[in-house]
Amino acid sequence: MKKTTTLFFFLLFPFLIYSQEKQFQVFFDFDISEANQTSAQKLNNWIKENPTAEVSKIFGYCDAVGSLEYNDTLSLKRANHMLKILKSNSISIKENIEVKGFGEQFNKSKIDSENRKAIVFYTIPKKIISTEKKSETLTEDIKTTKIGDKLRLKNLNFYNRSGRMVKSSIPIVEELLKIMQENPKLKIEIQGHICCQIGTDLEDIAMLRSKAVYDFLVENGIEKNRLKYKSFGSSLPLYPIPEKNEWEKDQNRRVEILILEN
Repeated sequence: MKKTTTLFFFLLFPFLIYSQEKQFQVFFDFDISEANQTSAQKLNNWIKENPTAEVSKIFGYCDAVGSLEYNDTLSLKRANHMLKILKSNSISIKENIEVKGFGEQFNKSKIDSENRKAIVFYTIPKKIISTEKKSETLTEDIKTTKIGDKLRLKNLNFYNRSGRMVKSSIPIVEELLKIMQENPKLKIEIQGHICCQIGTDLEDIAMLRSKAVYDFLVENGIEKNRLKYKSFGSSLPLYPIPEKNEWEKDQNRRVEILILEN
């Protein structure tokens, strides 16, 4: 069986456990179904601080002004408003999420402004880090590879929708070049992957990126018969598309090398 080695601290795909359910409250102005300015800013901060949160319930509420029917509708609009914002910011939403509007029928505060709210119930997964020793560099990991193994080129980044590497990624391909120079029997296939879209890679972004690594190695003296490059587009995602958050997108957009001979 082929194995895939990813060169970052999630190398062994550690198990996840979930912390106790937490709550986050957002408040609304009178007769409005969109969060007020103060709460909107707090919500934005919460999203930035909790990118791995998983939301299980969203409940909306109202003050006692107006009819029961009207307040039931308004409170549900507030809950759905929250759901829309969280989805648009790639916060993970449970498939069986509970979205409810309680109107004014709940244990209300004496202060009306405290009743015009929505409550988001969520958990944060905690990672159990394996105690097994992990490789930290491509050079270390190449020593134990076999034919059929894959290595991910950690932190290899490109400018948006292009095959042009960002400057900070040059040391990564330089390390790969050195490995190829020091291991003359090593032959590899460079494999490009993208995130986010199901189906055809219309702009061939994955191909451009795998070929960029290929071209760098050839331009620096590595024989073409030791190299292949290939695009898999979005056909082999590590996480289902559409991804739940930016972290999963980062894991799906990647360049790997497949060991052909060593």
